[in-house]
Amino acid sequence: MELLGTFPTSGSPGTTVRAVVARIVFAVLAWPAVLFGAPAREYQVKAVFLFNFAQFVEWPPEAFENPRSPIVIGVLGSDPFGSLLEDAVHGETAQGRPLQVRRFSDPRAAQGCHILFLSAHEAAKVPETLAALKGRPVLTVGESEGFAVSGGMIRFVMDRGKIRLRINANVARDAGLTLSSKLLRPAQIVDSGDAAP
Repeated sequence: MELLGTFPTSGSPGTTVRAVVARIVFAVLAWPAVLFGAPAREYQVKAVFLFNFAQFVEWPPEAFENPRSPIVIGVLGSDPFGSLLEDAVHGETAQGRPLQVRRFSDPRAAQGCHILFLSAHEAAKVPETLAALKGRPVLTVGESEGFAVSGGMIRFVMDRGKIRLRINANVARDAGLTLSSKLLRPAQIVDSGDAAP
């Protein structure tokens, strides 16, 4: 519970997150859901995961306009984060690039982002969004049932009180993304067409 409280707020530097994340972010996979308490805490943890995906995913050079272009973390439609994403990335960089948060209402407008999150409230938009982004170097992250097996790349799953990741590594590879073994190791790897859990 205290670890969650060390994440930066909108006015604080991001150095605290760097120190905490380096040691414990993937241990979050084993944190009991009871630590989240309120949905805000759940999304605080998910915001830190999105920040860390920027550290553990490699995009092809053509995914960026120039060497100083930011890594853009997008949220499509309904946004459960409030300011939590901005808090998680404030003052931070990943792979030498600044991080930027944007919100989108149309999947086609999100084609220029690097990480795109779809909440469970956007489940009806998943097929349209994945079709619009197919083959593009956009890491798609969701939480709706069957997200990864229907062509999304990473799904957050609550499993027996713990957050787990389901990753469709083949879809990520086909989009030109390279996922670190540090990201893949604790995840359940699935493929398109597998039975939705």
